Amino acid sequence: MQAKYDTLEDGSYVATVPGLQGVIAIGDSLEECRSDLIEVIEEWIVARLQWGHTIPVISGQAISSSKEPITVVD
Repeated sequence: MQAKYDTLEDGSYVATVPGLQGVIAIGDSLEECRSDLIEVIEEWIVARLQWGHTIPVISGQAISSSKEPITVVD
């Protein structure tokens, strides 16, 4: 998946990622938009995992979680 960047009428930038519904970032510069997009994608992944939703394969990387409890040893 590749992000799509567009320039808005006011000169700011907007980014979306096809296949990641609801992921959108806006920034005054392309770099600010890109940085915001990374944060939005990270939060989107966390939210989907917390809600028990699947995560689509992103750039060849699969993310999954298990509902089985795990043992944590200090």
